[in-house]
Amino acid sequence: MSRQNGPWQINDFTTGYENPWIRVEHNEVTRPDGSDGIYGIVRFANLATGVLPLFEDGTTMLVGQHRFAFDAYSWELPEGGCPKGEAPEAAALRELREETGLTAEHILPLGEAQLSNSVTDEYAYYYLAWGLEAGKAAPDADEILEQRRIPLSVLIAEILAGEVTDALTILMVERAVLKAQLALLPERPRDLILSALKGLPGVST
Repeated sequence: MSRQNGPWQINDFTTGYENPWIRVEHNEVTRPDGSDGIYGIVRFANLATGVLPLFEDGTTMLVGQHRFAFDAYSWELPEGGCPKGEAPEAAALRELREETGLTAEHILPLGEAQLSNSVTDEYAYYYLAWGLEAGKAAPDADEILEQRRIPLSVLIAEILAGEVTDALTILMVERAVLKAQLALLPERPRDLILSALKGLPGVST
C-alpha cells in the first residue's frame, strides 16, 4: 500500500541490508513532479552523541582513530552511539569515560543536529563538560585510540585551517563558541572559551 512522505509518494519499500547498527531501505517512489524514481535511506539503530570536555587550564581532549569509511586517520572530540533505552546525556558521559578516562562534574547540552538528512536519519545530541577528573580509558574491542590534550585555541585554529574535518567535532566547537560569545553558558566554561578566542585572527570576543 502506498503512503505519502511530504510531497513524495512511497509506492513500495524493501530492506536491502541490515546489521546491528544500520538498515538500508530501498523505496520505489513517485517524485514531487509526478515522475517515478527511487530513494535510498540509511536508518541508524543508535543516536549519535558527542562531548566537548574543558579542563581548568583551557585545554580539551581529542581522540584519534582510523575511520574505516574514509580509510583515513581522524582527530575528534569524544563521540559514540547511544542505543535505545540509554539517555543521550548518559551515553555522552559513558563515551567520554570509555575513550579518554575522564569523568565530568558538570555537563550541559549544547544542541541537537541531523547529521546527514538527505540520505540518512542519523541524529546527534552533543554536550559541553567541565569539572573533569582523570581516569583510565576503556575503549571498545574494535577501537585503537590515541588521546591528544591540546589548548582549545589550538583546536579552533585547526578547525579553521581545515585540519580537523569531523562534522560533529566542528559543530560542537562552533556552537560552544557562539554560546560563549552570546553569554548563554555558565560563567566558568564561558570564560575558558572566550580566553581561547583571544589572539585568533578575525574572531571577536
